[in-house]
Amino acid sequence: METEVGWREPMLATLTQRRFSSEDWLFERKLDGVRVLCSRDGGRPTLWSRNGHVLNDSYPELVEALTTHGGPRFVADGEIVAFDGPQTSFAKLQPRIHLTDPARIAETGVQVYCYLFDLLVLDHADVTGLPLRKRKQLLRNAFGWVDPLRYSNHRNADGERYFDYACSHGWEGLVAKRADSPYRGGRGSDWLKFKCVKDQEFVVGGFTKPGGSRSGFGALLVGYYDSGKLRYAGKVGTGYTETTLRDLAGTLGELRRDTSPFDEVVPERGPRWVEPKLVVQVRFSEWTADGKLRHPRFTGLRDDKPPTSVIREG
Repeated sequence: METEVGWREPMLATLTQRRFSSEDWLFERKLDGVRVLCSRDGGRPTLWSRNGHVLNDSYPELVEALTTHGGPRFVADGEIVAFDGPQTSFAKLQPRIHLTDPARIAETGVQVYCYLFDLLVLDHADVTGLPLRKRKQLLRNAFGWVDPLRYSNHRNADGERYFDYACSHGWEGLVAKRADSPYRGGRGSDWLKFKCVKDQEFVVGGFTKPGGSRSGFGALLVGYYDSGKLRYAGKVGTGYTETTLRDLAGTLGELRRDTSPFDEVVPERGPRWVEPKLVVQVRFSEWTADGKLRHPRFTGLRDDKPPTSVIREG
């Protein structure tokens, strides 16, 4: 029976506060970008988002790179990134995410790269049942690593020292992966996130009106799902460009509703409520004792994750 080549549910990492070293684990740099599954079945490759949308028109240079430097049949897992200096930056990637017109893409001047870190299918074989260490060996030999296509290197065993290095060099953190684990779609304990910074996705449930000379809106009211209920996590009032304020305000206007989607009282004056359909990425310093975000900052809008899957990570 022919191995299916196409979108698969990606394997996801679980956040942990426990740092460790172990010969049974691999440690990779955590990248601040957009998850992508790359597939090819003899023709042109297809880029798939985390929730199964085709991204080819947004990243044509990556399609070309996979066409030239990949084999005829594969499914590989990776991350699309842009750099702000030496750091991968989801905010830097934002201008590219929703564009599909080649001229407008070129005008942004944002260069993107695709880091591949796992292999699911090679030629006619499904390799998801092989140990991760073996899959990475196959991956490294399966592609030509020429920019914008990059192999995601890893370090063996020494997770604690590598984590210190990551944080001291301004990285997002590490992903620890059990070296003998198969590839299983969904979130589990075989992949763990060691974060140097705190950030995660949140669902937008409302907004406040702008003050002073500000346009668009004042702050987003955000939350996360817990047992099917949308919990309020706080308001996010910084990190927006004028373009973002204008564009987001238009989208929020289309999503207006009369009642709050949150399952608790939101202590804001004159809030405007919206259908909880938008997912945003937010960086923050910590959670407060009453479960709210301290010093939150908007870093981007996500369209690769359904709102109902957004939970509190830590």
